[in-house]
Amino acid sequence: MKKRDYSFLKNRKAQMEISFGMIFSIILVIFFLAFGFYAIMRFIELQQSVQIETFLDDFQEDVNAIWKSPQGSQSRTYTLPTKITAVCLTDDPDMNLEFTSKEIISGDYIKNLNFEKITAAEDPFCVDNIKEK
Repeated sequence: MKKRDYSFLKNRKAQMEISFGMIFSIILVIFFLAFGFYAIMRFIELQQSVQIETFLDDFQEDVNAIWKSPQGSQSRTYTLPTKITAVCLTDDPDMNLEFTSKEIISGDYIKNLNFEKITAAEDPFCVDNIKEK
């Protein structure tokens, strides 16, 4: 009786282990890429939120500085995210500064401005956001 050669079964097992290792590696790479993309998107959203809050704080501080001075006029440039198309001032007692955008972005209440005079000609009075300025 002749002895049978079963060495081909060992080679298939080794090939299967390499295939499983490769599949697992590919899954890990996809997972890390997806997590990296998600983290970058969250950082961009955070940056835009910080820009909006910085704008609101700086704008209120500048309005307060002019309000406290006997007279004054100044031209300032503020930075806003590109998703905001315009900043509008309205004669609304609850929220007199609004952002126009494709998304819903809450505005704020700005103190020490005469909104009746500002919005007399056009209500709301909007300033376009051109190149984030």
